[in-house]
Amino acid sequence: MNRVSRLALGTVQFGLSYGISNKVGQISPLEAKEMLQLASSNSINILDTAIDYGNSEITLGNLNTKTFGLITKLPTVPSDCENVFGWVLQQVVESLKRLNVNSIYGLLLHRPEQLFGSKGNELYQALQKLKDTGKVQKIGISANLYDELERLISKYQFDLVQAPLNLVDRRLYNTGLLHRLKEKGVEVHTRSVFLQGLLLMPRAEINTQFSKWNHLWNSWHQWLEVHDVSAVQACLAYPLSFPEIDRVVVGAESTSQLREIIDAVNKLPKADLPDLQCVEENLINPANWEKL
Repeated sequence: MNRVSRLALGTVQFGLSYGISNKVGQISPLEAKEMLQLASSNSINILDTAIDYGNSEITLGNLNTKTFGLITKLPTVPSDCENVFGWVLQQVVESLKRLNVNSIYGLLLHRPEQLFGSKGNELYQALQKLKDTGKVQKIGISANLYDELERLISKYQFDLVQAPLNLVDRRLYNTGLLHRLKEKGVEVHTRSVFLQGLLLMPRAEINTQFSKWNHLWNSWHQWLEVHDVSAVQACLAYPLSFPEIDRVVVGAESTSQLREIIDAVNKLPKADLPDLQCVEENLINPANWEKL
């Protein structure tokens, strides 16, 4: 497998205006079509979406996705749900209809913490049943908190796990969880390679809400200048340096941006990458940025 084929295309921008550095908003259907053509011609064969990603599934369903493996994610199971399998089945059937396919490569829980709840075992069994029907090839979780991920992989067997990993957030590797996942035979996909676009922003455009970490931004942009390397190249070089990682999920706002990502993968820097690691949740978890 060449380096570019280790990418997966995230499609949240197909259904929502997403990302702190996003300047173009939601991608048009025509742009989405061109991006899929570019991805396919470069052996990128996994598309990542979610039921909660606006109309991303509908956009994909209107396009030719036959050469791709599709991964989608379930939303939060309602607290008053009495028939968990019935609810999960309905969600997947409707998702398949929107995607215009008979089966999908992966089904992930967007809120895996629900597996700790009173209906956790029932939820996991629902995923297994769907796998048995052939509607879903692989089941798993989209994780965010690493203590949560550690507990979950000790209790349940997953086929596929998606988790953040980037130059700032290195917990997947530093905690030893990447090694543990591979020991268990789990397919590992990493996301947030650009920290939702924050790592790609020019130094002058980084909002003052992130000024607490000015030392990181200064080190980052100084390193890029000294080594004459683009931010995209350096960001991608980090997760792609781990052979244990099967796919690196990347998002793009346009065909030209996706082409830039593909070109960057073909020209990864040879210099040692800068140490930007941070363990502060307010920075590494974009869900907390509103609090800053």
